Amino acid sequence: QVQLVESGGGLVQAGGSLRLSCAASGRTFSSYNMGWYRQAPGKERELVARISWFGGTTAYTDPVKGRFTISRDNAKNTVYLQMNSLKPEDTAVYYCAADKGGTYYWGQGTQVTVSS
Repeated sequence: QVQLVESGGGLVQAGGSLRLSCAASGRTFSSYNMGWYRQAPGKERELVARISWFGGTTAYTDPVKGRFTISRDNAKNTVYLQMNSLKPEDTAVYYCAADKGGTYYWGQGTQVTVSS
């Protein structure tokens, strides 16, 4: 089992940057694919970015391509989401998730608010 704790959210002006971190417990972190999801008020949770267990493959939803970067440090059991050129439409609760073999583990979420 994996426990996840997100941090780094906050309030930022449009055009600014934030870096989210997700610290994972457990010795098998490196065997999990990791993802960042977000959920805005009144909307469904959506995948923002995903990185494979070995870090060699990443994927992004179209609205964040070129602005967000997902990375992981398996030695620190941590996955990051660098968010640049933030827009008001990026406002949401951001969740970290670990998945392997169809099983998902979720963090509690961190709020990101982008003011115009």
